[in-house]
Amino acid sequence: MSRPDVKGVDLDAESRCRHYRSPRDIVAIRMRCCGVHYACKDCHEALADHAIAVWPRSEWDQPAALCGVCGHEMSVQEYLGCAERCPACAAEFNPGCRHHHRFYFEM
Repeated sequence: MSRPDVKGVDLDAESRCRHYRSPRDIVAIRMRCCGVHYACKDCHEALADHAIAVWPRSEWDQPAALCGVCGHEMSVQEYLGCAERCPACAAEFNPGCRHHHRFYFEM
């Protein structure tokens, strides 16, 4: 299975973008509105021609997060419950991302 493409501004190979570049900024979100993976909400706002739609709780079983290190896709539920580590490769995710969950997921 091929790794999904990720869109972003000044994107690197592990999905860091111009807006978030720390070693742990490696999660891309598959946007509910368009089904495209973006490095962050700011990249979506810069590159897409539509507003972000959040993932409703009723769809939290859908794949919506991608580890930029190994390409593992996680459901919303798996991502929110992963303790900021990829369940497949154990790469560490930025704990500060939880402050942005409301932009992507119904809270």
